[in-house]
Amino acid sequence: MTPSETATSSNTATSGTPAPWWTELKSITLHVEGEAPGLWPAGASEEYRRARSELRRAEAELRDRIEAVAAMRRALPLGAAVQNHRFLEGPADLAADGPERPVTLDELFGDHDELVIYHLMLHPEDNAACAACSMFVDGLDGVERHIAQRTAFAVMAPAPLPALRGWARVRGWSRVRLVSAAGTTFLDDLGVAGSRGALFPAFSVHVRDRDAGSVRHVLTQAADFPDGTPRGMDLLTPVWNLFDLLPSGRGDREPDNTYPLARTSGGVSAS
Repeated sequence: MTPSETATSSNTATSGTPAPWWTELKSITLHVEGEAPGLWPAGASEEYRRARSELRRAEAELRDRIEAVAAMRRALPLGAAVQNHRFLEGPADLAADGPERPVTLDELFGDHDELVIYHLMLHPEDNAACAACSMFVDGLDGVERHIAQRTAFAVMAPAPLPALRGWARVRGWSRVRLVSAAGTTFLDDLGVAGSRGALFPAFSVHVRDRDAGSVRHVLTQAADFPDGTPRGMDLLTPVWNLFDLLPSGRGDREPDNTYPLARTSGGVSAS
Protein backbone atom coordinates (compact mmCIF):
# COMPACT_ATOMS: atom_id res chain seq x y z
CA MET A 1 0.00 0.00 0.00
CA THR A 2 1.35 3.41 -0.98
CA PRO A 3 1.21 6.56 1.20
CA SER A 4 -1.44 8.06 -1.10
CA GLU A 5 -3.60 4.94 -0.78
CA THR A 6 -3.15 5.10 2.98
CA ALA A 7 -4.40 8.68 3.08
CA THR A 8 -7.40 7.84 0.88
CA SER A 9 -8.34 4.86 3.02
CA SER A 10 -8.01 6.94 6.19
CA ASN A 11 -10.41 9.55 4.82
CA THR A 12 -13.03 6.95 3.84
CA ALA A 13 -12.97 4.87 7.04
CA THR A 14 -16.03 5.22 9.30
CA SER A 15 -16.63 4.40 12.92
CA GLY A 16 -18.94 1.55 11.89
CA THR A 17 -16.34 -0.08 9.66
CA PRO A 18 -13.63 -2.40 11.03
CA ALA A 19 -10.20 -0.78 10.89
CA PRO A 20 -8.21 -1.86 7.82
CA TRP A 21 -5.36 -4.31 8.49
CA TRP A 22 -2.70 -1.72 7.72
CA THR A 23 -3.77 0.68 10.47
CA GLU A 24 -1.79 -1.32 13.04
CA LEU A 25 1.42 -1.44 10.99
CA LYS A 26 3.88 1.34 11.70
CA SER A 27 5.70 0.51 8.46
CA ILE A 28 2.66 2.03 6.75
CA THR A 29 1.11 4.48 9.23
CA LEU A 30 4.37 6.40 9.75
CA HIS A 31 4.55 7.42 6.10
CA VAL A 32 4.77 11.16 5.53
CA GLU A 33 2.70 12.50 2.64
CA GLY A 34 4.88 13.52 -0.27
CA GLU A 35 7.84 11.34 0.69
CA ALA A 36 9.00 8.84 -1.93
CA PRO A 37 11.69 6.16 -2.03
CA GLY A 38 15.03 7.27 -3.40
CA LEU A 39 16.51 5.96 -6.62
CA TRP A 40 20.16 6.25 -5.48
CA PRO A 41 22.23 6.77 -2.32
CA ALA A 42 24.33 9.82 -1.58
CA GLY A 43 27.42 10.07 -3.72
CA ALA A 44 25.85 8.89 -6.98
CA SER A 45 27.45 10.60 -9.97
CA GLU A 46 25.56 12.93 -12.25
CA GLU A 47 26.06 10.42 -15.06
CA TYR A 48 24.41 7.72 -12.97
CA ARG A 49 21.53 9.99 -11.97
CA ARG A 50 20.75 10.89 -15.58
CA ALA A 51 20.91 7.27 -16.70
CA ARG A 52 18.76 6.02 -13.81
CA SER A 53 16.16 8.74 -14.40
CA GLU A 54 15.97 7.79 -18.05
CA LEU A 55 15.60 4.14 -17.09
CA ARG A 56 12.80 5.04 -14.67
CA ARG A 57 10.89 6.78 -17.45
CA ALA A 58 11.32 3.71 -19.63
CA GLU A 59 10.09 1.50 -16.79
CA ALA A 60 6.97 3.64 -16.45
CA GLU A 61 6.34 3.36 -20.19
CA LEU A 62 6.74 -0.42 -19.95
CA ARG A 63 4.28 -0.51 -17.05
CA ASP A 64 1.73 1.38 -19.11
CA ARG A 65 2.25 -0.91 -22.09
CA ILE A 66 1.86 -4.01 -19.93
CA GLU A 67 -1.44 -2.65 -18.60
CA ALA A 68 -2.62 -1.83 -22.13
CA VAL A 69 -1.92 -5.42 -23.21
CA ALA A 70 -3.67 -6.73 -20.09
CA ALA A 71 -6.73 -4.64 -21.03
CA MET A 72 -6.70 -6.23 -24.51
CA ARG A 73 -6.52 -9.64 -22.85
CA ARG A 74 -9.51 -8.84 -20.64
CA ALA A 75 -11.48 -7.64 -23.66
CA LEU A 76 -11.14 -10.93 -25.58
CA PRO A 77 -14.51 -12.45 -26.53
CA LEU A 78 -15.34 -15.86 -25.11
CA GLY A 79 -13.59 -18.67 -26.92
CA ALA A 80 -14.78 -22.12 -27.89
CA ALA A 81 -16.81 -24.36 -25.61
CA VAL A 82 -14.57 -27.02 -24.04
CA GLN A 83 -15.55 -30.63 -23.43
CA ASN A 84 -16.16 -31.41 -19.77
CA HIS A 85 -13.34 -33.95 -19.51
CA ARG A 86 -12.94 -36.28 -16.53
CA PHE A 87 -9.52 -36.19 -14.89
CA LEU A 88 -7.98 -37.82 -11.81
CA GLU A 89 -6.75 -36.24 -8.60
CA GLY A 90 -5.64 -37.48 -5.20
CA PRO A 91 -6.12 -36.30 -1.62
CA ALA A 92 -5.04 -32.87 -0.45
CA ASP A 93 -2.41 -34.54 1.75
CA LEU A 94 0.49 -34.95 -0.66
CA ALA A 95 2.04 -37.69 1.50
CA ALA A 96 -0.98 -39.94 0.97
CA ASP A 97 -1.06 -42.29 -2.03
CA GLY A 98 -4.83 -42.38 -2.29
CA PRO A 99 -7.63 -42.61 -2.78
CA GLU A 100 -7.76 -41.34 -6.35
CA ARG A 101 -10.97 -39.75 -7.48
CA PRO A 102 -12.37 -38.50 -10.78
CA VAL A 103 -12.86 -34.76 -11.17
CA THR A 104 -14.41 -33.02 -14.16
CA LEU A 105 -13.20 -29.82 -15.77
CA ASP A 106 -16.29 -28.07 -14.43
CA GLU A 107 -15.60 -29.31 -10.90
CA LEU A 108 -12.11 -27.79 -10.99
CA PHE A 109 -13.76 -24.36 -10.78
CA GLY A 110 -15.01 -25.00 -7.24
CA ASP A 111 -16.74 -21.82 -6.06
CA HIS A 112 -15.09 -19.69 -8.75
CA ASP A 113 -16.24 -18.79 -12.25
CA GLU A 114 -12.68 -18.56 -13.58
CA LEU A 115 -10.04 -21.27 -13.79
CA VAL A 116 -6.32 -21.15 -14.60
CA ILE A 117 -4.49 -24.37 -15.47
CA TYR A 118 -0.73 -24.69 -15.68
CA HIS A 119 0.19 -27.41 -18.15
CA LEU A 120 3.24 -29.12 -16.68
CA MET A 121 5.58 -30.89 -19.09
CA LEU A 122 5.55 -34.29 -17.41
CA HIS A 123 5.21 -36.95 -20.12
CA PRO A 124 3.60 -40.31 -19.26
CA GLU A 125 6.92 -42.06 -20.00
CA ASP A 126 9.13 -39.65 -18.02
CA ASN A 127 10.00 -39.79 -14.34
CA ALA A 128 10.85 -36.08 -14.07
CA ALA A 129 9.16 -32.94 -15.34
CA CYS A 130 10.70 -30.14 -17.36
CA ALA A 131 12.96 -28.14 -15.03
CA ALA A 132 11.72 -24.74 -16.27
CA CYS A 133 8.09 -25.84 -15.88
CA SER A 134 8.87 -27.05 -12.38
CA MET A 135 10.46 -23.71 -11.52
CA PHE A 136 7.19 -22.00 -12.45
CA VAL A 137 5.20 -24.34 -10.20
CA ASP A 138 7.70 -23.86 -7.35
CA GLY A 139 6.64 -20.22 -7.29
CA LEU A 140 2.95 -20.84 -7.88
CA ASP A 141 2.81 -23.33 -5.03
CA GLY A 142 4.16 -20.67 -2.70
CA VAL A 143 1.46 -18.13 -3.61
CA GLU A 144 -1.46 -20.55 -4.03
CA ARG A 145 -3.31 -19.13 -1.02
CA HIS A 146 -3.31 -15.71 -2.70
CA ILE A 147 -4.35 -17.09 -6.08
CA ALA A 148 -7.29 -18.87 -4.45
CA GLN A 149 -8.79 -15.54 -3.37
CA ARG A 150 -9.56 -14.70 -7.01
CA THR A 151 -9.59 -17.81 -9.17
CA ALA A 152 -9.46 -21.58 -9.23
CA PHE A 153 -6.05 -22.96 -10.14
CA ALA A 154 -4.66 -26.40 -10.95
CA VAL A 155 -1.44 -27.95 -12.21
CA MET A 156 -2.13 -30.55 -14.88
CA ALA A 157 0.01 -33.11 -16.69
CA PRO A 158 -0.71 -36.09 -18.98
CA ALA A 159 1.41 -38.36 -16.76
CA PRO A 160 -0.38 -40.88 -14.53
CA LEU A 161 -1.44 -39.43 -11.21
CA PRO A 162 1.12 -41.38 -9.10
CA ALA A 163 3.95 -40.00 -11.25
CA LEU A 164 2.62 -36.46 -10.98
CA ARG A 165 2.22 -36.67 -7.21
CA GLY A 166 5.61 -38.32 -6.89
CA TRP A 167 7.27 -35.42 -8.71
CA ALA A 168 5.31 -32.98 -6.56
CA ARG A 169 6.77 -34.65 -3.46
CA VAL A 170 10.28 -34.22 -4.84
CA ARG A 171 9.60 -30.53 -5.41
CA GLY A 172 7.65 -29.99 -2.19
CA TRP A 173 4.42 -28.80 -3.86
CA SER A 174 2.04 -29.12 -0.94
CA ARG A 175 -0.53 -26.44 -1.86
CA VAL A 176 -1.38 -26.52 -5.56
CA ARG A 177 -4.11 -28.79 -6.87
CA LEU A 178 -2.58 -31.63 -8.93
CA VAL A 179 -4.62 -33.18 -11.73
CA SER A 180 -3.75 -35.93 -14.20
CA ALA A 181 -5.16 -35.64 -17.71
CA ALA A 182 -3.97 -39.15 -18.61
CA GLY A 183 -6.29 -40.90 -21.06
CA THR A 184 -8.02 -37.69 -22.18
CA THR A 185 -7.70 -35.54 -25.30
CA PHE A 186 -7.81 -32.30 -23.32
CA LEU A 187 -4.24 -31.26 -24.11
CA ASP A 188 -4.75 -32.08 -27.79
CA ASP A 189 -8.00 -30.10 -27.79
CA LEU A 190 -6.13 -27.05 -26.47
CA GLY A 191 -3.16 -27.50 -28.77
CA VAL A 192 -0.60 -27.89 -25.97
CA ALA A 193 0.46 -31.39 -27.08
CA GLY A 194 2.38 -32.11 -30.27
CA SER A 195 1.52 -34.69 -32.93
CA ARG A 196 4.11 -37.16 -31.54
CA GLY A 197 3.28 -36.56 -27.89
CA ALA A 198 5.66 -33.70 -27.13
CA LEU A 199 4.33 -31.18 -24.63
CA PHE A 200 4.23 -27.39 -24.72
CA PRO A 201 4.44 -25.44 -21.45
CA ALA A 202 1.47 -23.11 -21.16
CA PHE A 203 -1.18 -21.56 -18.98
CA SER A 204 -4.77 -21.94 -20.12
CA VAL A 205 -7.65 -19.84 -18.82
CA HIS A 206 -11.29 -20.92 -18.79
CA VAL A 207 -14.60 -19.51 -17.58
CA ARG A 208 -17.97 -20.94 -16.71
CA ASP A 209 -20.69 -19.91 -19.12
CA ARG A 210 -23.57 -20.28 -16.71
CA ASP A 211 -26.18 -19.31 -19.31
CA ALA A 212 -25.10 -22.12 -21.62
CA GLY A 213 -24.12 -24.50 -18.84
CA SER A 214 -20.68 -25.03 -20.34
CA VAL A 215 -17.00 -24.21 -19.91
CA ARG A 216 -15.47 -21.78 -22.38
CA HIS A 217 -11.84 -21.33 -23.30
CA VAL A 218 -10.53 -17.78 -22.86
CA LEU A 219 -6.79 -17.82 -23.41
CA THR A 220 -3.77 -20.06 -23.86
CA GLN A 221 -0.50 -18.39 -22.88
CA ALA A 222 2.41 -20.52 -24.07
CA ALA A 223 6.10 -20.20 -23.24
CA ASP A 224 6.95 -19.52 -26.89
CA PHE A 225 5.29 -17.15 -29.33
CA PRO A 226 3.85 -18.56 -32.59
CA ASP A 227 7.04 -17.59 -34.43
CA GLY A 228 9.11 -19.70 -32.02
CA THR A 229 10.62 -16.83 -30.06
CA PRO A 230 10.67 -17.25 -26.25
CA ARG A 231 9.52 -15.25 -23.21
CA GLY A 232 5.81 -15.75 -23.72
CA MET A 233 5.25 -16.50 -20.01
CA ASP A 234 8.14 -14.67 -18.36
CA LEU A 235 5.93 -12.23 -16.48
CA LEU A 236 4.41 -15.16 -14.59
CA THR A 237 7.55 -16.15 -12.70
CA PRO A 238 9.59 -13.90 -10.41
CA VAL A 239 12.87 -15.67 -11.21
CA TRP A 240 13.64 -14.22 -14.65
CA ASN A 241 12.31 -10.82 -13.63
CA LEU A 242 14.57 -10.75 -10.59
CA PHE A 243 17.58 -11.76 -12.70
CA ASP A 244 16.74 -8.91 -15.09
CA LEU A 245 17.53 -6.52 -12.22
CA LEU A 246 21.12 -7.77 -12.07
CA PRO A 247 23.96 -6.03 -13.92
CA SER A 248 24.78 -9.46 -15.37
CA GLY A 249 21.17 -9.99 -16.50
CA ARG A 250 19.45 -13.36 -16.69
CA GLY A 251 22.37 -14.95 -18.55
CA ASP A 252 22.20 -18.18 -20.52
CA ARG A 253 21.88 -20.64 -17.63
CA GLU A 254 18.62 -22.54 -17.57
CA PRO A 255 17.05 -24.14 -14.48
CA ASP A 256 17.71 -27.84 -14.09
CA ASN A 257 16.67 -30.71 -11.85
CA THR A 258 20.08 -31.44 -10.36
CA TYR A 259 20.37 -28.95 -7.51
CA PRO A 260 18.51 -29.47 -4.19
CA LEU A 261 14.82 -29.04 -4.85
CA ALA A 262 12.69 -28.99 -1.70
CA ARG A 263 13.23 -28.78 2.04
CA THR A 264 10.21 -30.99 2.64
CA SER A 265 11.85 -33.78 0.64
CA GLY A 266 15.13 -33.43 2.49
CA GLY A 267 16.82 -31.74 -0.42
CA VAL A 268 16.17 -34.70 -2.70
CA SER A 269 17.80 -34.40 -6.10
CA ALA A 270 16.16 -35.66 -9.26
CA SER A 271 19.50 -36.59 -10.82
